[in-house]
Amino acid sequence: MTNLVNLENVSKSYGVRPLLDSVSLGVGRGDRIGVVGLNGGGKTTLLEVLAGIEPVDSGRVSRNRDLRMAVVTQRTELPKGSTVRHSVLEPLGITEDHQWAADSRARSILEGLEITTLGLDSPVDTMSGGERRRVALAAALVQELDLVVLDEPTNHLDVEGVRWLADHLLAAGTALVVVTHDRWFLDTVCTRTWEVVGGQVEQYEGGYADWIYSRAERARLADTLEEKRRNLARKELAWLRRGAPARTSKPRYRIDAAEALISDVPPPRDKVELVAFAKRRLGRTVLELEDVSIAAGDKPILDDETWLVGPGDRVGLVGVNGSGKTTLLKLLAGDSEPDAGKRVQGQTVRLAHLTQELQELPAEQRLLEAVEEIARRVTLGKQDLSASQLAEKFGFPANRQWTPVGDLSGGERRRLQLARLLMAEPNVLLLDEPTNDLDIDTLQQLEDLLDSWPGTIVVVSHDRYLVERVCDTVVALFGDGKITQLIGGIDEYLARRTAMLAAAVPKTAQQPAAVAVKVGAAERRAAQKELARLERQLGTLDKKEARLHADLAEAATDPGRLLDLDAELRKVVAEKADVELRWLDVADLAE
Repeated sequence: MTNLVNLENVSKSYGVRPLLDSVSLGVGRGDRIGVVGLNGGGKTTLLEVLAGIEPVDSGRVSRNRDLRMAVVTQRTELPKGSTVRHSVLEPLGITEDHQWAADSRARSILEGLEITTLGLDSPVDTMSGGERRRVALAAALVQELDLVVLDEPTNHLDVEGVRWLADHLLAAGTALVVVTHDRWFLDTVCTRTWEVVGGQVEQYEGGYADWIYSRAERARLADTLEEKRRNLARKELAWLRRGAPARTSKPRYRIDAAEALISDVPPPRDKVELVAFAKRRLGRTVLELEDVSIAAGDKPILDDETWLVGPGDRVGLVGVNGSGKTTLLKLLAGDSEPDAGKRVQGQTVRLAHLTQELQELPAEQRLLEAVEEIARRVTLGKQDLSASQLAEKFGFPANRQWTPVGDLSGGERRRLQLARLLMAEPNVLLLDEPTNDLDIDTLQQLEDLLDSWPGTIVVVSHDRYLVERVCDTVVALFGDGKITQLIGGIDEYLARRTAMLAAAVPKTAQQPAAVAVKVGAAERRAAQKELARLERQLGTLDKKEARLHADLAEAATDPGRLLDLDAELRKVVAEKADVELRWLDVADLAE
């Protein structure tokens, strides 16, 4: 099968630094490829070379002549003076409200990305960066495409929006190349992973869990791999196997080899030990909100609510964008006052609050000096680190630590801000979207630090993987003025949100009267015939899927055949998903 895009011996450098060095690869129809690697390692450059935005220094990039492709990078700009309607709908020939409302695909995308709440006639020039990114993403997704190229598309979405985007991309069947640090998204959506490292692109089958298996296995086989990276891969792999074994698609023989690698790795953290230590450091009282009410304008966030955050609590706070998560964190931090009620802070609390605003530092100050300004050494749990060692954990190798702060990017300044917070040895951490601008390796380092950190943590994050990994409990803001504890975690949150949305839209109102499409008798009969054909096709695919599962079980000792069968099964599952989606569309017309 001919690839949609091919790179042949492509090289690309900036200055003397090669980001891509004689790279050859291809993107086929239906491929869903996640691109990972260190920040500044060439991920975005690879996307821009693939898309034709950046020219190559040498080598060849070829694309299908009739390739339909959309690209949304962090540098994508919408036309000056345009509105949401002009950017998203008018290129499709949709100019009236009833037209987009009658188009189920366009309506789903606008609602899924919360574009309708912005207003179709809102000018994009006055929107925040995150809102503009969502509009650009919607403008790409509404098109009929062969390939979509996305750079960090989940950065400005809440947990619910990330799930919607994953579901949409899976159902669309379009080829995808995506740079993201969202590991849940990688696992859910991607069938292949590219790691950009040292100017090369290492290719792996499967999503994040499969990539971690492969990295750990390579570490087992390659004694030359540096020790600390091997240990982090082993630890991450241990957590994946203990906490979420269903995430991987690896054959059993691969899993057995990987499990031998992690047999001596302890659990990521000892909860009983950490809570006991936290109580000794913090006492009984940490942070308490008593009969608190607070609102954002006319919108109540908390209404006469009491919430106790205790020693050793590790809490993930979720809710839709605008539900008041950041406001609640500021209230906990003491940065704002409640409208009613009171906030109580324990006497031994040393609090650190990572906000979404960047802290201003002298531009001429060196990075290491900015860290050492807080302290020269820090003890985080069982780890004793120098300022330089902590900076390295946050992605600043020794040769970068003398860079002036004024020369750092926004993402690098945020990592510096997090390092400075931890150098102060707080015992309570309030983190507002800590994963923004962190690559996966730095995320693993952060989680490694937090695993043995004996304090209280409250995290607001759209990164589902981080919340599930670092937190023991999840609470949500549903807009009812309460803080709701979710025993079932993020899965329960998403189920409740789905139920709330369904309850909020009466069945008769789900299709607006102005949008109703009259279906004649001939169209209904044609739809019923199509429905019967699709049902037969689904029956055939069900049988094929069951046969492939049986064949996989029989081929357990034949690695080559396992890989072929696994690839065939993936195609069948993807085809089945497309047919089911088509069945749902046709069923409405056949009624």
